[in-house]
Amino acid sequence: MSGSRPDPGPAEARGARVAGPSAEAPAPELVDAGFAWEIADAPLLHHGLNLADIGHVLDLRSRGLIPEAAAADLLGVLLDAYGTDPADFPYDSAAGEVYNSRERHFVERIGDSAGWLHAGRPRREAARVALRLLLRSQTARLIEVGADFASTAAEIASEHAETFMGDQTYLQQAQPSTFGHYLLAFVAPALRDGERFLAALEQVNTSPGGAGCVNGSRLLDDRGAIAADLGFDGVIAHTRDAMWQTDVFIDLLATSASMIANQAKLAEDLEIWSSQEFDYVDLAGPFTRASVLMPQKRNPYSLSIIRGASGVLIGRMSGFLAVVKSPSARSDNLIFAYGEIPRALDFTIRVSALTTGVVRTLTVNAERMWSELERGFTQATDLAEYVMVAAGVDYRTAYHVVGRAVRAASGRGLRGLDITPEMLDDAAAEVCGRRLGLDAAELAEALDPRRIVATRRAVGGAAPGEVRSLAEEFSDHAARLRAAAVEALKGYAEAEERLLARARELAGAS
Repeated sequence: MSGSRPDPGPAEARGARVAGPSAEAPAPELVDAGFAWEIADAPLLHHGLNLADIGHVLDLRSRGLIPEAAAADLLGVLLDAYGTDPADFPYDSAAGEVYNSRERHFVERIGDSAGWLHAGRPRREAARVALRLLLRSQTARLIEVGADFASTAAEIASEHAETFMGDQTYLQQAQPSTFGHYLLAFVAPALRDGERFLAALEQVNTSPGGAGCVNGSRLLDDRGAIAADLGFDGVIAHTRDAMWQTDVFIDLLATSASMIANQAKLAEDLEIWSSQEFDYVDLAGPFTRASVLMPQKRNPYSLSIIRGASGVLIGRMSGFLAVVKSPSARSDNLIFAYGEIPRALDFTIRVSALTTGVVRTLTVNAERMWSELERGFTQATDLAEYVMVAAGVDYRTAYHVVGRAVRAASGRGLRGLDITPEMLDDAAAEVCGRRLGLDAAELAEALDPRRIVATRRAVGGAAPGEVRSLAEEFSDHAARLRAAAVEALKGYAEAEERLLARARELAGAS
């Protein structure tokens, strides 16, 4: 095309990519779509960025890599930033993303002394450290709130170890059980999620500091120093992995999704059971919301939040997986993690606390549960097993005999408790051409839901004693998880105070 610029040669094209920073201002489209996105996450990283920067300056100073006066200047502005609410800090997308925006502010405050902050560290390292400082505290809090849910549910389960109900599968009555045994089924996965978070915390609480861009740093030959200063348990072993790993974040999102999915199952059941048609449970007033149109309606709004949160967290996990499915060492792997992951974890913390509140204040209608159990046929499985043993027939034959007897009783408006030896004889005559001759007193015991539940004495069974024993075991497990989380948070706080004390001492010494 006439007047067009000739195609650049290889060297010229290559030079365009290695020519260093552009002298031109960033495009407004880049500012709006890119830098502004990252700046929106600055309040989440603000606290951790200040600690990461303070730790880096102290590390540089301890090695004699930064003049004492410059270190004091930097620590002074960093301590000011530490004490500044994120909303009041002058983050500005026109100056670039979070790191560059902070740098401009520091340059305005202390001039060239701010330039020492770059030594031995790319911008992403500060953000990586800050993210882990935030996530480790959030992970410990997740362990705490998960343990709170588990211990609360275990306590309520123990109280209802003899609240008899017909347990259900597919919303159909299945076998006699108790509300306590039912509720413990949600405690077990909560404890497993707590262990998963505890294992993830070991990975989260490792330091990417001193990793450089990909191959390490010639200036920082002891990465353990800043790791210890910031309260990390150690360093991420491989420097390239330290900068670009994403699997631990996937772990956190997946376990968050698992945690709330478990609670959402409970919420689904409670929503159904709180209906007038079931009337098994009633939510406390503060956890409901009244209809503005229908005066009689009080909606289980809390349960809608819990159920919906499960879908939201599945979406957050899926979205992050989609973002990190890229070539290695790309910024898009983590640019979108700085805000999405902390917000997802914070949401999980709040939703889990909500579920705990719902369970703690739940009213259980034991009489209604018993009346539904009493008028049904949940003892049919035990009846078939009794027929097998007492009459010496195979289980499949006993199954068909009981099935016929249940249909006959139901057709006559009778309950399972009303089945007689004669009814079973009639059914057996049709199925296998013989009478069973069962004892009426033994049959009555086999049909009693309370006696049936009492026979479930194996580990994890529904017998009241076993439910109380397992509830105590689960409570102890939850207490251990909670103690580990509290100890971790205490350690992080103490490390932060030590770091700040050193920074204040050096900043004031100049």
